[in-house]
Amino acid sequence: MEEPFLPAVWARSPHLQTIFGSLRMRALGKNEMMDVSQEMIVDAGSGVRLLGYHSRQLVRQPKGLIILLHGWEGSTDSTYIISTGRFFYRQGYDIFRLNLRDHGKSHHLNQGLFHGALIDETNHAVENISRLLSAGPSYLIGFSLGGNFALRIALRQSITPIANLKEVFCISPALDPYKSTLAIDAGFPVYRHYFLTKWKRSLRKKQRCFPDIYHFDNILHHNTCMGLTEAIMPYYTEWGHYMDYFRRYTLTGDVLSQLPMRVTIFTAQDDPFIAIDDFHSLPRNGYLRLSVQKYGGHCGFLDPFPRGCWYERTIADLIE
Repeated sequence: MEEPFLPAVWARSPHLQTIFGSLRMRALGKNEMMDVSQEMIVDAGSGVRLLGYHSRQLVRQPKGLIILLHGWEGSTDSTYIISTGRFFYRQGYDIFRLNLRDHGKSHHLNQGLFHGALIDETNHAVENISRLLSAGPSYLIGFSLGGNFALRIALRQSITPIANLKEVFCISPALDPYKSTLAIDAGFPVYRHYFLTKWKRSLRKKQRCFPDIYHFDNILHHNTCMGLTEAIMPYYTEWGHYMDYFRRYTLTGDVLSQLPMRVTIFTAQDDPFIAIDDFHSLPRNGYLRLSVQKYGGHCGFLDPFPRGCWYERTIADLIE
């Protein structure tokens, strides 16, 4: 399908790939996409509003529209989003960077609290975003948890198709969120600290926006992601147990056997958060292209290291 990802020997560490994939230095320099970016509130249905940023081509007809979905506790300003958006803007595409609920600067927009099963509103938002370029094709690229959302949006295309959505690309998608949560807690301590710090900061922002509804102070002492997940479950009355919640957006087994459109997944055997066995056991489907690389970490795939990006080039080749 593509040239394999083979970075220099000294750049093959999964931790180097994962950490540098999110460091600001990767996105330094001129960014024409950011220069023309316009804030937009997107109707996500049922009164839900999501925050995003639209960058249009100013001097040429766009080849299409690239919609970018960040990972858990990331945002439209995450380095991998900024880098990928800039790359495809320079290739001639319009770019839309979408924040999931309660990510970025969007905590005040909706009273309800974010969770990973909020697929209806995300799908509705992507459908409305795709209409911004009604005459051209749209492509959805999701990262980590955003890749999980992107896969579920692809699955919905047989029921509620988005007319001009041509292909979905997923970078290091989390197929089993329960396993990923355990992996964060059990792995390199800096990862657990990183995610917990960002999650707790997000919950404090939500509490400040809706002080009459949310009172998280008595659960923020938890020092594992699983512990905080269990503690926050009373705020999600639709689930009796955290495993009920995780099952709502688990994509293992034969869930993807009914994919009705082209989807390409990029993942790495050395990803510190994602169980590689879940990808090897995915069902065969003529629409699914699976690229399992030996190296790359989580949403890394940097080559030349640390500012070049293999998956950006590969996706561009596949679209062309």
